[in-house]
Amino acid sequence: MRIIFTLILFTCFTLSIHAFADQDSTSVNLGEVTIQENRIGIPFDKISRNVSVVTRKDIETTPARSIQEVLSFTPGVDVRQRGVSGVQANIGIRGGGFEQTLMLINGIKLTDPQTGNHMMNIPVPLQSIQRIEVLKGPGSRIFGQNAFAGAINIITTLPETKSLQIQGFGGDFGMRGGSIVSSLPVGKYKQTISVSHDASEGHQYNSDFKVSNVFYESGFQLNEKNEFNAMFGFSDRTFGANGFYTDIFPDQWESLQTYLSSLSHTYDFNKLFVQTRAYWRRNIDEFRLRRNEPEFFTNNHISDVIALEINGSYTSKYGVTGLGIEGRQESIDSNNLGQRSREFLGAFAEHRIELGKKTDIRAGVYSNYYSEYGWRHFPGAEIGYELNGSNRLYSNFGISYRIPSYTELFYEDASNTSNPDLSPEEATNYEIGWKFNKSRIRAELVYFYRYTQNLIDYTRPPSEQNPNPNQWRPGNVSEVTFNGIETALFYKADWGNTKVRLRELSFSYNHINAGLTQPEGVVSRFALNSLKNQFVAGIQASLFEKAELTLKSRYLERIALDPYFLMDVRVDFNRMKTFGLFVEVSNLTNTEYIEAGFVQMPGRWAKAGFSVNLH
Repeated sequence: MRIIFTLILFTCFTLSIHAFADQDSTSVNLGEVTIQENRIGIPFDKISRNVSVVTRKDIETTPARSIQEVLSFTPGVDVRQRGVSGVQANIGIRGGGFEQTLMLINGIKLTDPQTGNHMMNIPVPLQSIQRIEVLKGPGSRIFGQNAFAGAINIITTLPETKSLQIQGFGGDFGMRGGSIVSSLPVGKYKQTISVSHDASEGHQYNSDFKVSNVFYESGFQLNEKNEFNAMFGFSDRTFGANGFYTDIFPDQWESLQTYLSSLSHTYDFNKLFVQTRAYWRRNIDEFRLRRNEPEFFTNNHISDVIALEINGSYTSKYGVTGLGIEGRQESIDSNNLGQRSREFLGAFAEHRIELGKKTDIRAGVYSNYYSEYGWRHFPGAEIGYELNGSNRLYSNFGISYRIPSYTELFYEDASNTSNPDLSPEEATNYEIGWKFNKSRIRAELVYFYRYTQNLIDYTRPPSEQNPNPNQWRPGNVSEVTFNGIETALFYKADWGNTKVRLRELSFSYNHINAGLTQPEGVVSRFALNSLKNQFVAGIQASLFEKAELTLKSRYLERIALDPYFLMDVRVDFNRMKTFGLFVEVSNLTNTEYIEAGFVQMPGRWAKAGFSVNLH
């Protein structure tokens, strides 16, 4: 009923406006966007995959205060937050769990050997992001292991002109925060530095948080062929974790510090492109079961990832050939997991060729060596066919792969036991889709299929006692088949007059079927917690040529969990001007819901703020 009501609401709102809307100066023609995949860059209109691009304009106008909240409006992406404003969230794609999604910043992999719970500890303020590329489906051939069900690449840019952006806000639950982003190029040396801080007293007991980010990026153009880039980020987040991992201890508390640094060199001349880079990521995690009694139960983990990679491509009359090699060491020092390390080597090869003016084929393989598991090989292929200038058909196939985290292998406490004998997960993936892009309309229809072997899940025997006294144990106990459809529609309406103009309409629906095969008589923790039905709808209108209204709604139904409906709204005044104001209201319908763990998410809450843009 709520779905029908929402559709009627949007339809009535649309039909009540007569209009025309000017092109926003920050809007992006996706046909001009090149999807960054480290070796072969492909224009958005030519890629034979289901890829969503969140543009800078989307980021600025979405009612959201974090990357996680922005992604929650992306079709096919399942964002399960513990708290708000990016405190902690798990990201799933196409029914995959949070361990099966790879996060990247400018192509740099944010792997965390401890647990996928820390993958969203991203040290980049929202205001520094130019766009976000969301690849749905297997990414192992492109990005390596752990891009099991998809990958999300966060793209930043280095402006060539000086600028200063300042933003501040406040709101319910004692929320306050702000950011400063400054671009200070000096000749051929480009650089940006940004800082942000968000804090709140919390919407319920022991849900307060503080999140701070510092991000620096620089680039030096040595000559027309060679460029050097450097990047450094730091994130500090401390929060009350009531209900994050158990509902028995309401005083849980966690503190995380994440460091990220990289140095890269790019050679780009004529038909040859080569990029070499080294990077390091450290995550420090302190978790207390009782906030003010660290002696009762405390886990301390320090994980490090050091990597070196070389990627390149060469364009010839036979197409584009991409090659790459990478090496990485992952280590952890933990009072619970012990002192451990593992090494890995990966090699990539792929080729893309165009057959005539309508057909293109891309195929490749990723070969992986891990110190524990030896060599594994993951092939994949894509084919696209242009029916005409507006319609494109495509299909692809790929093998995906994920190694277990140290938490799955070695973590133990009163409720969980470990399993050091886990095997990697593997999946076979197929996809077929249709894209339409003409004038003001962009649409996509996709069917996907994924068969997962050796799925890692926590299970335990059932018990007549309540609560169940048996421990959870991870194991390769399940086989799961996921298949579903994904639809998306974007329409640039341009209806209205100088007072009220409807600018954009968007709608998406995603459905996932999951078939689980596992031993009888066990209770599963994660295998069937994925999305079943997801509706996302949005409108954007301009008011009196100075204000923008963005209204977005979501209906989410997960397997074995209660469905819920959310609506968020944002109004921007003078967003593109020197001084602007904005107001946001989240959960306008005051819905009671839980996304992850045992965390009751907040009801209706409002924020308001200002922005200053100097160029």
